Amino acid sequence: MNATVSILAEIPETLHESLKNYLEAHPDWDEKRVLTAALSLFLLQNGESDRRAARVYLETLFHNC
Repeated sequence: MNATVSILAEIPETLHESLKNYLEAHPDWDEKRVLTAALSLFLLQNGESDRRAARVYLETLFHNC
């Protein structure tokens, strides 16, 4: 991935708790990596045909970011 952009988003507290639990159990992941994977997968599953989204998703999964 080349450039990054910061975003600020409010999420439900229950989702945040689940994220914290996941990150505690998977120390090789962080919030940035989880959110990048989730957003790129969402775009791929919902009709975004841009190969850049697929590349970001794969790079994030295999921790090449």
